[in-house]
Amino acid sequence: MCNLYRLRANQAEVARVFAAQPVPGANFAGDVYPGYPGLVVAHGRVGAMNWGFPVVLKGRQGQPLKPKPVTNARNDKLHAPFWRASFARRRCLIPVSQWAEPEGEAGRMTRTWYGMPGGDVFAIGGIWRTTADWGQTYAMVMVASSPAMSDVHDRMPVVLRADQWAAWLDGEPEAALALCRTWPGPLAIERTGDRWAGG
Repeated sequence: MCNLYRLRANQAEVARVFAAQPVPGANFAGDVYPGYPGLVVAHGRVGAMNWGFPVVLKGRQGQPLKPKPVTNARNDKLHAPFWRASFARRRCLIPVSQWAEPEGEAGRMTRTWYGMPGGDVFAIGGIWRTTADWGQTYAMVMVASSPAMSDVHDRMPVVLRADQWAAWLDGEPEAALALCRTWPGPLAIERTGDRWAGG
């Protein structure tokens, strides 16, 4: 599942691409990790939300632990209670330049980046909700991976064409669910020597 992506465009550029009104004072990261703020398009506005719905796990003695961000929602789990209301009523577009997956042997994994040929900003299908812990949060919707990356990971984000944005944002849930398909087009792949984690 995707736990790192990047956006190489500022808020004004994203607003132009998505014909959305920028929310003043939006702070967001260029490289977005779980729990970081990223830009999101919803209700005709582009502003920052925190990446990942908070989930509270329990410790050995049953005590609640610090919330952890759940950044990805599988398309076959969207009707589960954790995601259902957000998918039905609060869908968004996530502007992305590339997303990363770890590749290689355990302990020595490197970052491999995926994006659209030409390097343009594109939209990933997302859902959002307001939380008591972290304010407005969002998650990416994931589907089975493209053959272009299936040797690295078996899931990938829902990539949406511009002519699908309105149906994702404002269509009935059944219409949005029909858009949860594996990206059929080519992917630009950038393999790096950058370590996935650690030094």
